[in-house]
Amino acid sequence: MRLSARNQFAGTITAVQPGAVNATIKVDIGGGHVVTSSITNEAVADLALAVGDRVTVLVKSSDVLIGK
Repeated sequence: MRLSARNQFAGTITAVQPGAVNATIKVDIGGGHVVTSSITNEAVADLALAVGDRVTVLVKSSDVLIGK
């Protein structure tokens, strides 16, 4: 997958916390750094995100996206 977002960080999901509409995803990108993203529960299901998954964190402007 090619994307225009240049700020890409590989990492491992350490937590998936579903809420009423959105879920909070925590991704360990190494060096003691964890990135937190808020995405819809539907996106979590579509991507089948789970603790331990290797993912890429994409940062563009004020949004934090996750691609798998």
